Amino acid sequence: MHRVDQILKHTALSLSLLACIAAAPGQEWKSYGGDPGGTKFSPLRQIDRSNVTRLKPAWIYHTGDISDGTKWPTRSAFETTPLAVDGVLYLTTPFSRLAALDAGTGRELWSFDPKIDRGQATNLFINRGAAYWIHGSMRRILLGTIDGRLFSIVAETGKPDDSFGKGGWIDLRDGVAASFPGREYGMTSPPAIYKDLVICGSLVPDGDPLGPAGDVRAFDVRTGKLAWTFHTVARNGEFGNNTWPKDGWQDRGGLNAWPPLSIDIERGIVFLPLTSPATDFYGGDRKGTGLFGDSLVALEAATGKRLWHFQTVHHNLWDYDLPAQPVLVQVRREGALIDAVAQVTKTGFTFVFDRTSGAPLFPIEEVQAPSSEVPGEQAWPTQPRPLKPPPYARQKMTPDELTTVTPESRAYCTKLLEGAVPGEIFTPIGLRPTILFPGTNGGANWGGASFDPETHTLYVNSMDVGMLYHMVKRPDGSAIPYRPQGSGTNNSRFWDPDLLPCQKPPWGFLTAIDLDKGEFRWRVVLGVVDALLEKGLPPTGSPNIGGSLVTAGGLVIIGATNDSRLRAFDKDNGRELWVTRLPASAHATPMTFLDKRSGKQFVVIAAGGGNKYNKTYSDSLVAFALPSAGEDRGPVVQYHSEAGTAQAEATQGQAPIPGTRRSGTFSHHQHASLKLACSSCHATAESGASAGLPRSTACLACHQSAASPAEPARKLPDFVFFSHARHHAAHLACAACHGDIEKHDASNASLPVKMAACVACHRATHAAASCTVCHELSQ
Repeated sequence: MHRVDQILKHTALSLSLLACIAAAPGQEWKSYGGDPGGTKFSPLRQIDRSNVTRLKPAWIYHTGDISDGTKWPTRSAFETTPLAVDGVLYLTTPFSRLAALDAGTGRELWSFDPKIDRGQATNLFINRGAAYWIHGSMRRILLGTIDGRLFSIVAETGKPDDSFGKGGWIDLRDGVAASFPGREYGMTSPPAIYKDLVICGSLVPDGDPLGPAGDVRAFDVRTGKLAWTFHTVARNGEFGNNTWPKDGWQDRGGLNAWPPLSIDIERGIVFLPLTSPATDFYGGDRKGTGLFGDSLVALEAATGKRLWHFQTVHHNLWDYDLPAQPVLVQVRREGALIDAVAQVTKTGFTFVFDRTSGAPLFPIEEVQAPSSEVPGEQAWPTQPRPLKPPPYARQKMTPDELTTVTPESRAYCTKLLEGAVPGEIFTPIGLRPTILFPGTNGGANWGGASFDPETHTLYVNSMDVGMLYHMVKRPDGSAIPYRPQGSGTNNSRFWDPDLLPCQKPPWGFLTAIDLDKGEFRWRVVLGVVDALLEKGLPPTGSPNIGGSLVTAGGLVIIGATNDSRLRAFDKDNGRELWVTRLPASAHATPMTFLDKRSGKQFVVIAAGGGNKYNKTYSDSLVAFALPSAGEDRGPVVQYHSEAGTAQAEATQGQAPIPGTRRSGTFSHHQHASLKLACSSCHATAESGASAGLPRSTACLACHQSAASPAEPARKLPDFVFFSHARHHAAHLACAACHGDIEKHDASNASLPVKMAACVACHRATHAAASCTVCHELSQ
């Protein structure tokens, strides 16, 4: 009975702890950025610096939605960040489908398909996520689609809410795109929720001067009725209209909010990151600063009334949109905390403002900028530059900085450089090829930044990929007289045919910015190029799209890089603590939550590859968790969407398993170079007698295609037994018996598995050395 009482007490305590966990704040992920302010911060501590190396894939969900440009004209980019609410994950796919999963297992509960036209031509098939609204017993998921519809979906069933609009949806084109029926209009980022309002930005074209309006609008969540409109291009009688030439504002295209918006719920302020007016490389027909182009704008969330704004680029000629969600932060000044908003940019600048007044918290100066040689163009003579923090992205290049990573890359890039003008940031693109940093993708992009409220640190990932353009004359009678043209064979980016940037590395960074001081805490190279690693070069960094997650467990977790990795860094010093391979590059932002039933913290990321950076495509949403004590690491549970209609069996461009050869030989050396722990593949080495070998299905957690493990397990004679677990408990390193596998493909034993060697080792370490330690003697 005493033992039974202990069990009952232990069970009651466990249930009590689980109840506390269920009630703890921050266990869910209810907004795209973790909270309405976009901090991408989680207070969860279960996964931390001490155990992050033990993270394993828990489940993988396959959406089935992939487009590599063969079956449909547009390629896909899987950029979703799921929501986690009440034990359910809500995610979107590149085809604007919405799916609900059991958060602990990845099993699909329902899916909703808005049935977009997949034959349409657009930039990329993208949908970064949905929004969640709750009032009493009413729970709705708000889904914007790439073809310009906004749906209200009942969270429990996946069915449209009939009381919203016309049968569960409204047409977002109404009122902003009616005059341009053939032009693109839609949503790629999730809307924002303020009380009973859903506030929407948009995706609009920017290649022609006139087009659908980029206005930001709010709708009633219950009915879909329009509540207010903010004109991003200031109209007659509105503040800012005098920054446009006469009638230059009418039907002006571009100037939209395609990234996510942020909301200060307490103050009732919505922050808009706005983009450049159309066209984004020629502005001779829109002389002036053109408000509210490229401005961070604060509005009264209930009414849409402008409170303040700051323009980060005057008369944009470089496609330097504000690409990322503003982040609501706190900054310490003279011992006092100030509620602020931080905006990262493609240009590499970080702007920080008082949320209420819009006053800059670091000085901003107007610096002289070059004029344009293009006839009819009138570049603005100055541009704003914050004195702090320093820029996190390259802003110029000199010819002596040309790449040397390979002779082929240098030769190709030397050819691009011939006759080109190496410019500095804000040099207008001229009639000759002009090399500019940052390029059109930044700097920072839509992944934006994450913020640690404990240390007031902003974490931003960036890339240094230049652009190479020149302006060419359009035919007489065109809407504008000049248009940009990419000057290299890879269109407009300053890289070689293998997408290796033309300047010396590093090419990608993760930067920690102390917002109290306006200084870098640390800065590390982010990403690798496997082909260059194999040549013996150090990590170069890589192009990256997607953002980071920071946790109270001391971690910054990020995919983003074009190398199919997910990484965890120490948030205090930037030391890389963990890295794992994914089925494809994760051009997305991770999220985390605590599952009520299992009590486990999960980290989830979309690994879709593709985008503009590689030809490997995937449809994998991968969830990681710490294994429970004694938990058998068998095959990773994988679910496939029943409604997924893409090439589920397609293998175009899938990457081979690194370290495998056609003969089937497995390379320990290449896997060790990825900093994988031995236990990543030999799951029972620390807890069982046998180290174990991974099944092919387990390899699929890291690789998109897998062969059977090539190394057979060495079988000991029946009369000999050996325990890996006991040797692990004695702190014996794997290499003591298996050799330095970081330098060799095969794990050829450096210690012969012979009685004399075992006995000698046991005696040297004062371990038991009697016969019965290793042998079962016959009766």
